[in-house]
Amino acid sequence: MNSNGADVGIVLITSEGHHLMSAIHFKFYVTNNDAEYEALINGLKIALKVGVVNLIARSDSELVVNQVNGGFQARGPRTKLYMRCVQRLLEKFGNARLEGVPREENSNADALEKMGLQMDILQLGQIPLGIREIPSIPEVGVFQTQEIP
Repeated sequence: MNSNGADVGIVLITSEGHHLMSAIHFKFYVTNNDAEYEALINGLKIALKVGVVNLIARSDSELVVNQVNGGFQARGPRTKLYMRCVQRLLEKFGNARLEGVPREENSNADALEKMGLQMDILQLGQIPLGIREIPSIPEVGVFQTQEIP
């Protein structure tokens, strides 16, 4: 995360090989892992919106892929909310799975992220740049509890 916000790139590829790309700028604080989850969540929402039924989602975040697929335990309430959100979205597809992809094979999404970071609309051209003001998950609050005697 930098002082200007964080950015992610999303690339949807149809079975025919067509690319639908999007860049998203977050105006709220996100950790690197939060940004990975936000990218996945927003990509899944785009896929649902355009009517995708069968989906293979790919992420270069080994942590996120393994948490969502049950290989790693999600620690912390915020991470658990992100993980559950992704799992619920995946259930909305007829057939969906999440796979890991090496970072070097994720160059299209990384390039979109860098363009979004520069907020360069001319460079983005026809690629939509979304602005997110709030996280995809509810804020995690801290509550004080008091024991009742």
